[in-house]
Amino acid sequence: QVQLVESGGGLVQAGGSLRLSCATSGRTFRGYDMGWFRQAPGKGREFVARIGWSGGRIYYADSVKGRFTISRDNAKNTVYLQMNSLQPEDTAVYYCAAGPEERLQGGYWGQGTQVTVSL
Repeated sequence: QVQLVESGGGLVQAGGSLRLSCATSGRTFRGYDMGWFRQAPGKGREFVARIGWSGGRIYYADSVKGRFTISRDNAKNTVYLQMNSLQPEDTAVYYCAAGPEERLQGGYWGQGTQVTVSL
């Protein structure tokens, strides 16, 4: 059974940091891109960041550039999202995804982890 399990969410004050992790299991994701998306209350899901298999092809949403850093450890089958200088508008459920480069959102998804940023 393929699983993507996010962790590391929580409540943090504005200006604080969190590090999200997404551990995968159940199949190999060799060659797959991985990414992070988020969905705030009452809004649609939006792209946050993605990374290629080799650690290249890194892209960020404009709203998080310079504050968030995506990375992956293929030996641990895990992708990370370091989030610094968090703001209330970053409050959302964060989901990780794994899929082919051309179809990341059509691949596998985790259940999400809540991130809440207070003033």
